[in-house]
Amino acid sequence: MKIIMLGAPGAGKGTQAKKIAEKYQIPHISTGDIFRANIKGGTELGMKAKTFMDQGMLVPDEITIGMLMDRIGHCINGYVLDGFPRTIPQAESLTKALAERGEKVDYAINVDVPDENIINRMSGRRACLGCGATYHITFNPPVKEGICDTCGQELVLRDDDKPETVKKRLDVYHQQTQPLIDYYKNAEVLAEVDGTQPMDAVFQGIVEILGE
Repeated sequence: MKIIMLGAPGAGKGTQAKKIAEKYQIPHISTGDIFRANIKGGTELGMKAKTFMDQGMLVPDEITIGMLMDRIGHCINGYVLDGFPRTIPQAESLTKALAERGEKVDYAINVDVPDENIINRMSGRRACLGCGATYHITFNPPVKEGICDTCGQELVLRDDDKPETVKKRLDVYHQQTQPLIDYYKNAEVLAEVDGTQPMDAVFQGIVEILGE
């Protein structure tokens, strides 16, 4: 199974991608992990990507696709893609690169969550600067308010999770990434799941789409 995860930042698609990978025994591939692996391994594409990243620039699509196709080439039973594609040109490049290998995406799963829910969800997140543990003031609170259960350090609201930052990220998502929903609907591989449900219920909905 070749699966793409879609959804706004904070919709929980990364969590669901990990659960899919575990249940169906397929690799969970995130572009962030691929970048880090290629840079650490000193590959040609990794070094090219690093020159852009060091300047705070976006890595060109052809470099990202190159690294992605290299990683996909090692997947025997399929994979679940998380964080790519983000734009229509990336989706078209991916479709073309897969077609050249006689392959295609089987499912594009959209974890659908309204903006309002995402803003509330993300502004409730708290992170420990000491050990990196994450909490949520409603869904996963620490035992002692504002203090990490693991290492006892203070918990903070990261800049990324502040309501004004989340709104900006959602604006970018609606402009660039939401059109992918129509793209994959037209390709007849789109499936939608209600992401406002509890995490396990969302996953159960995905399993009903993919089959046992």
